Amino acid sequence: MQKITPFLWFDHQAEEAAKFYVSVFKNSQILSVSRFKDAGPEQNEKVTVVEFVLDGQRVTALNGGPHFKLNEAFSFRVTCDTQEEVDRLWNALTEGGEESMCGWLKDKFGLSWQIAPTALITLLGDPDPKKAKAAMKAMLQMRKIDIAMLQQAHDEA
Repeated sequence: MQKITPFLWFDHQAEEAAKFYVSVFKNSQILSVSRFKDAGPEQNEKVTVVEFVLDGQRVTALNGGPHFKLNEAFSFRVTCDTQEEVDRLWNALTEGGEESMCGWLKDKFGLSWQIAPTALITLLGDPDPKKAKAAMKAMLQMRKIDIAMLQQAHDEA
């Protein structure tokens, strides 16, 4: 069993969010849905907790009410091997959400994500500071990361 599990607080969309996330990521599934039963006519059968796996990462989602909101202080970083993977995830997760800068986005539920190609990590870590700086400067101008543009900036430095 995973020792540390992200725990996400939703107002009332935990099950909807979990179903969406497992549809976006491969090797994902909903493990369990707990329902709050017999707490009165309004609470009968409402989802309280959803346990799910996102590409091997176990996550818990709670319908805790409107007291707390998701924000950028917590995000999932997704490492992608190809531009096609970056594009697919970016398009799926920004639908109904909002783009930010440098590979960050917020999905329709308010959860923040970083879609980071492995090439970004490699180029920013180049031992040649001029090349790494050029890649960083290019990245800072982007919303969705474009690997070819990063590579071009890096190579031209």
